[in-house]
Parts: sequence; C-alpha cells; structure tokens
Amino acid sequence: MIRFFILFGFSFMFFMLHYTGDIKKYINMKYSYLSLSAVVIMGLLSVFEFVRVSRKQIAEEKQREAAESVEQAGRCDCDQPSQDHTGLSHDHAHSHDHDHEHEYDHGHSHGNESKLKRLISYSILFVPIVTGLFLPAYALDSSFVKAKGFSFPSFEENIEKNPGAHQFLKPDSSVYYRKDDYDLVKNKELAEYIKRTEILLTDADYLKGMEVIYNSPEAFMGKTIGFDGFAYKGQQVDGNHYFIFRFGFIHCVADSGVFGMLVEFPKNTQMKDDAWVHVTGKLTWELYQPFKQTIPVLKVSEWEPIETPEDPYVYRTT
Repeated sequence: MIRFFILFGFSFMFFMLHYTGDIKKYINMKYSYLSLSAVVIMGLLSVFEFVRVSRKQIAEEKQREAAESVEQAGRCDCDQPSQDHTGLSHDHAHSHDHDHEHEYDHGHSHGNESKLKRLISYSILFVPIVTGLFLPAYALDSSFVKAKGFSFPSFEENIEKNPGAHQFLKPDSSVYYRKDDYDLVKNKELAEYIKRTEILLTDADYLKGMEVIYNSPEAFMGKTIGFDGFAYKGQQVDGNHYFIFRFGFIHCVADSGVFGMLVEFPKNTQMKDDAWVHVTGKLTWELYQPFKQTIPVLKVSEWEPIETPEDPYVYRTT
C-alpha cells in the first residue's frame, strides 16, 4: 500500500503545482505537457497498484479462512485416541528444536535488514512529495547571483556543453544544437532583429533577443534597446552602473540562468537590489575591468520603476 501512496502523492503534487501555477517556477511552460503526462500516468499507476493490493488482500483473507477451517478440522481429529509418539529420542527432539530456532533467527535477521532498506527507500521518495506540497515555491532573486559569486563567463566564450549548467548574462542555446544547425538558427534570428530600428524586448522574446544581441553586438551598436528587469549592484559595479537581469528557463530550473546587461544610468541614480525597472537606451561598448574585456553596455536615456511582474521569469519559447 506504501507504493500506492507514493504514486498517488507524486500525481497529486504535480496536479497541485499546475493548479496553483507554481509549476512556472520549476519548468518552461512550453514543456508543461510532460508534467501533465506524469499526473495522468502516475495517477493510473496508483489506481492499478490500489487494485493489485486490494486483490492480494482478498486472496490472503480467503487463504486465512481456508487455513482456519483446516485447523478446526484437525482439532476435531485430535479429540480421537492417537498413537503414543513418546518413543522419539530426547536428543533428536532437542536437535530439531535447535535447528528450527537457528533457521528462525537467521530469517528474522535478514527480514529486519530488508525492511530497514525499504523504509529508507520509501522515506527518500516521500521527501519531494512533502516539500512540493507544503513548502512555498519562492521566485529566484539577486541572492541567487550573490550565492554564485557573480562570476560571469566571457560572452565571447562557448559555454561548456552541459545543458544542466546555470548560465549567466548571455543566453546560449547552442548547447542544444549541432554546430551547423545552430548557425542556421542564429542567422535566421539575426535577420529577424537586425531590420528593427528599436528593439523593445518583451517577456515572450527576452531570451531570444538577448542571445541575438550578444551573438552579434556590433550589428546593434547605436540602436535603441529596451527591456524590463531587476537591478543588481553587487561589489564589482561602481558609479552609475547596475546590472539589469531577468531569470530565464531554457527547459527547467536545472538549466536556469540570470540574463541581462550592464546598464549605465544617469548620475546619482540610486536603486536597491531586486528593484524592478524598465530601461531604454542606446547600445554601446565599454571596457569592464572585472571581466577584463569590452562588453555591450546599455546607456540609458529613459528609465522608470515598475511593479514586480506576476511571473518574474522568462522562457525560451522558440
């Protein structure tokens, strides 16, 4: 019956994540059909497991009743005179009892060990169910950047081909393509954006637009670019510069990253980490010493505080 509770628990947990909308904090909703499939499959498996256990219990109950009937019949036979079996030697009886006791102890020891292993295994499986149902799902914020040490790779470098690695600053979907295929995708997306006089990124195309800009920054120098994000100052940014970020999912939280740009604000601009803003400005180059390279920087012409979005994450939808 424990297996039934585990299967049903996972099915119910995924259902509740979809029902409350918290599933968006774990996966790219483009792939939500996978978790919905898990709800259905594990729900069906839990029903099958419940039926199997119920049938097993009914069969055991019938066997128990049959055994009790046989035992009662045997007791009736014992009421009749029976042959004396006291001729058995004492040594033989003692030896038989000793062997039986040894076999019982051996089986009992292995039985306890097996039960302990099952208990540990089942307990491990219950942990994600309990945490998924009862612990709140918090949105990622600047504390994630601080925990990672704010160590951004060069935007010109190829990120190690590890789809499960967290990405920083520059979205890089090349890890999910062969080189030739990615070149085709990159050129197609560049042609889509390069004709625009203004590039105002929305939630829907934030990751794609940022990747296009970082792949070919020279093609967008001097163009107007605008986007939303939260501010992060950190210890490596001085003066009127802030990083403006969005957390984004390629597939799920395992390959999530923090993406955006270094932004130059007007003098004496003061913002707190995690403050949400909309920025618009011209793209320029700037030598950023902590990275030891020249990087694209957005020089702000307009900016305004905004409310935290209902869904603070962005997703790669194409």
